[in-house]
Amino acid sequence: MIQPMLIAKNNETDSVMLPKMANRHGLIAGATGTGKTVTLQSLAEQFSRIGVPVFMADVKGDLSGMSQVGGGNAKVEARVQQLGLTGYANKAYPVMFWDMFGEKGHPVRTTLSEMGPLLLARMLNLNEVQGGVLNAIFKIADDHGMLLLDLKDLRAMAQHCAENSATYQTQYGNISSASVGAIQRALLQLETEGGDVLFAEPALNLEDMMQTDGKGLGFINILAADKLLNSPRVYATLLLWILSELFEKLPEVGDMEKPKLVFFFDEAHLLFNDAPAILMQKIEQVVRLVRSKGVGVYFVSQNPLDIPDVVLGQLGNRVQHALRAFTPRDQKAVQVAAQTFRANPKLDVATAITELGVGEALVSFLDEKGAPTPVERVLVCPPESRIGPATDAERQRAMTQSLVAGVYDKVVDRESAYEILKQRAEQAASAAQAQTQKEQEGSGFDLGGILGGKTGRSDSVLESAAKSAARAIGSQLGRAIIRGVLGSIMGGSKSKR
Repeated sequence: MIQPMLIAKNNETDSVMLPKMANRHGLIAGATGTGKTVTLQSLAEQFSRIGVPVFMADVKGDLSGMSQVGGGNAKVEARVQQLGLTGYANKAYPVMFWDMFGEKGHPVRTTLSEMGPLLLARMLNLNEVQGGVLNAIFKIADDHGMLLLDLKDLRAMAQHCAENSATYQTQYGNISSASVGAIQRALLQLETEGGDVLFAEPALNLEDMMQTDGKGLGFINILAADKLLNSPRVYATLLLWILSELFEKLPEVGDMEKPKLVFFFDEAHLLFNDAPAILMQKIEQVVRLVRSKGVGVYFVSQNPLDIPDVVLGQLGNRVQHALRAFTPRDQKAVQVAAQTFRANPKLDVATAITELGVGEALVSFLDEKGAPTPVERVLVCPPESRIGPATDAERQRAMTQSLVAGVYDKVVDRESAYEILKQRAEQAASAAQAQTQKEQEGSGFDLGGILGGKTGRSDSVLESAAKSAARAIGSQLGRAIIRGVLGSIMGGSKSKR
């Protein structure tokens, strides 16, 4: 049996999380500067220690230090002494760096087909009608065997559908030029935000994230998000896509002794801001059912009110750092947070939330029966790795020694919708040109012979005009003109007799 993970403690109680209950999801909340990042780091180390891979986004760049040995931090040493942590030892943990832009980690890519129209419509901020047109474009591409891999594929397919909307209307519905134009404009904006590097191949293989090292430690996958966070909709949709892929591709495993993967969703409010109802249903479904796939999801946010009730009710393990009750909304958040904990007669939760110091938290984890334990006011155990960022050289060294070094470096551009539609257009143009040439050759004759033949000298003005007329014979208008001219000549000759 895997030993419980010590997360925090006080003078009387050890607050432990049971590994077999870690896939029941969780919440880490608290105001800025209260210690959420260090709590994330400590939790990730605990999971890695029992062989559970972790995925987390690094929105400030601080978590990269987990790849380096800790030490030299007076506050950490004082906390170790205060909590009496006898087994504490400074060390590094196996880390795999990822970055959508490929600058601070291995590139993270996916294809439009894998992302799907629902999540892409969210990323493009499309309305319901435009989202319906996007869904029709994806369906037409699927039915006609055209892969949508990158942005140029979708642009070409959208243009093709707009130009042939009458052909597709009865089967796929109306594809208006206005909606296609809105989609094209949104794609241009997405490209400026990094969509051109996100949608490409080779696509991310999620199994590469679910690895352990030679010592049995779970790899901690860190997505560089400091630059990505400038495009919050792209950030939230990318993380939701990874979570959705885990839900779609992992098999059902039921209750396990420990999770297959733990997924930390930092800045979780970005996921739910202005999310349409159909997307909220998707999020709720994934959170509710991914537990049986062996995946634990932990939302990280400043305020518990940022998480919708339908999702908040699924989060069994809670770590609540300090909240500041300066505004009516803050005061409401304090009351909501206090009411979500199982009561402890020894503790006034609503008052304690506003009094917590840095690194101090109110915690409640699930017991063996799946019921939440009474809330406790505790100090979070400090991490063993470095608190703070790794240097560029240290990050580069970790990437060079990574299990996936070189796997995602080179972009592959195979035949897809753009190439197929381009080839069809070229073939149609060649066929039209050949037909025109055939018509010209079939209907042409030597007008120069009628007008006196070639003399071997430079063309006169009359000869040039005659040759120009001969080239025009291939067209309907040219043939009509010649018939009219010859008819006039013949008619004129007859009338003179």
